[in-house]
Amino acid sequence: MLKRLRGAVLCAAALLFVLTGTAGAATFTPGSAGLDDPFFPNAGNGGYDVSHYSLTLSYEPGSNQLGGTAVITAEATQDLSRFNLDLRGFSISQLLVNGAAASHTRAGEHELVITPATGLRAGRSFTVTIDYAGEPSVVTDPDLSIEGWVPTDDGAFVVGEPQGSPAWYPVNDNPRDKATYDFSVTVPEGLTVMANGVLVSRASNGGKTTWVWRETDPMAPYLSTATLGRFDLTISKVGNIPSYVAVDPTLPSGNVFRKLPEIVQFYESIYGPYPFNAVGSIADDAKVVGYSLETQTKPVYDRMPDETTVAHELSHMWYGDSVTLTEWPDIWLHEGFATWSEWMWSEHTGQKTAQKYFDNLYNTPAQQTWFWTPPPGDPGMPADLFDGTIYDRGGMTLQALRQKIGDFAFFQIMRSWATQHRYGNVTIPEFVALSEQVSGLELDHFFDVWLYRPEKPTSW
Repeated sequence: MLKRLRGAVLCAAALLFVLTGTAGAATFTPGSAGLDDPFFPNAGNGGYDVSHYSLTLSYEPGSNQLGGTAVITAEATQDLSRFNLDLRGFSISQLLVNGAAASHTRAGEHELVITPATGLRAGRSFTVTIDYAGEPSVVTDPDLSIEGWVPTDDGAFVVGEPQGSPAWYPVNDNPRDKATYDFSVTVPEGLTVMANGVLVSRASNGGKTTWVWRETDPMAPYLSTATLGRFDLTISKVGNIPSYVAVDPTLPSGNVFRKLPEIVQFYESIYGPYPFNAVGSIADDAKVVGYSLETQTKPVYDRMPDETTVAHELSHMWYGDSVTLTEWPDIWLHEGFATWSEWMWSEHTGQKTAQKYFDNLYNTPAQQTWFWTPPPGDPGMPADLFDGTIYDRGGMTLQALRQKIGDFAFFQIMRSWATQHRYGNVTIPEFVALSEQVSGLELDHFFDVWLYRPEKPTSW
């Protein structure tokens, strides 16, 4: 009797194991092909979180051919049967997941759909290795600006806001998925490669030079760069932080980058410690691009900038790069803050005060709706993401808040915002909540009239 009962128990256990295994296998599902950003719903992908990108690239400017191997380390956030990366163009010669061949297909403009040989368990790390080659893309945004891998006369101007990073490497292209990076980029000898973080090495062999850079602080994908060309590179320090300033020798000479240490130190005094492991600037002759961008640790300028522009882009190291929006319509958290920071730099150096900037702009009549609309907290559509109101009225919002609550509470808010959310992602409601907490005031009406109403604010 005991023997028969034990056998029945073993049979039941075996059946339970089979059913459990079957149920477990059934839980493997595809990660989402997009993260539903209001402006770029298909950018980024669900089901995993990237921790590190290792990019080994080679580029020939004459033929505009880029070859590379991307090794991506990630953790599954669900039981994955398949997952997507973002990549525009390129032919793929090999794709491995955890060292085993994985199948892949392409969908839409930039979806690389990957099916590993076996499912990926939630909570476990995995690696993706992709060998790819081809001509990198120039991406046209809804506002008709260009980004991605933009060829220049001697190299490439590489910028990614808001959707250009998949133009040159496979990526989970959403600002919420920050990661660390290694870059190894081989180019013809005589060219300089400027990427994020610290310069690890540079070595020449057989007419080629390989530049190795490492970014050990978390970075949103759109802030990555591998801008390259002929540059005069100056390596120094700002305090204890390595500084790298690259200037295209064809640009007019200027002393503007000598201000870089002073600007960084001023922002540290009001916003808190500089958040990254390196600082610098890249000035390239790329006027076809038409803008500068705060690529992490080394803003990239499409021409020789003026002092105001340098102050603007450096402030983004705190507001935009370290503290980054969660969704693109909240871009005021970057550009309004950087515009106000320009004004504060001017005030600090004994020039026009932030209040004077505010007063001059506020004198714009309400009838000039192009100046006041769209409101900075609600750009309305992707084409207006970088509208002038996001910058000017955005900066005015912060100065109006400073007027309302006083300097002590205001600067406490600005510093707390930068330090509490270091390397994180944020939303406008979180900033409103912090402002109310620090000031002790109810500020819903204030932020409503300044951030969300399309007309000129008249009372707050």
